[in-house]
Amino acid sequence: MTPDEIHFDRRMLEALVCPHTRGILIYDAEAQELVSKTAGLAYPIRNGIPIMLMDEARRLDD
Repeated sequence: MTPDEIHFDRRMLEALVCPHTRGILIYDAEAQELVSKTAGLAYPIRNGIPIMLMDEARRLDD
């Protein structure tokens, strides 16, 4: 499988929350990110694995 063929398991969203706000996350399939609108952060998904580190998150205003 190439990295482009690896997809995020949406069922995982039920167990994940934003590490900053503890709020819900929205899966952005096109960008391969988990978005926390409350925190204004988007956490990347790499090779099907969400990277839930604030240092790795992209600010939504970028």
